[in-house]
Amino acid sequence: MLLQNLYEILKHPTSIYTLLAILLFTLAFIKISRVKLSAKITAQIGLALALATVLRIFKIFDAPYGGSVTLGSMVPILLISFIYGPSLGFLTGFLFGIINFIMGPYVLHPIQVLFDYPLPFMALGLAGYFGENKILGSFIGIFSRFLCHFIAGVVFWASYAPKGMSPYLYSLLYNGTYMLIDGLICIVIISILPLKHLSKLTK
Repeated sequence: MLLQNLYEILKHPTSIYTLLAILLFTLAFIKISRVKLSAKITAQIGLALALATVLRIFKIFDAPYGGSVTLGSMVPILLISFIYGPSLGFLTGFLFGIINFIMGPYVLHPIQVLFDYPLPFMALGLAGYFGENKILGSFIGIFSRFLCHFIAGVVFWASYAPKGMSPYLYSLLYNGTYMLIDGLICIVIISILPLKHLSKLTK
């Protein structure tokens, strides 16, 4: 399965170049914002990515053209965003988007790859701007992720819509269904986690 996914990715080299460009942009942004990637923070990002990947594997529902309801796979990225701020949330989200791309690539166009993989999970980093309100921050991050998938659905996946259905409605129903359930699961988990205590422990 992994070899098949890698073959699918290598068939679209422009997508790889686009992802590398976004990675360089993200790293440059972090450098400009003067965030120091210490060994401790790097290890915690690695742990968050590993946990998010494991939670992604255990799916409650898997949509046919990408997207799924998981056991809270967005939670580790949201936690990094709340604890260390949006910059590291963007980086962690980007890396998790790459992991998702490797584990289940659907490639129609390089820009579609951006809107279906790194950008949606980078959007979760926006939660870091609402550190004092974890529910609102989680909602903003998750809704921003949905918007990325929605745009990709309208622009790139419209031909998959049933005959006579508006691509806007198709994208809303397709992405909204799994994102609503997945988002609610993550918000419930975030709401019961002792965020301030976790922040003190990690720092």
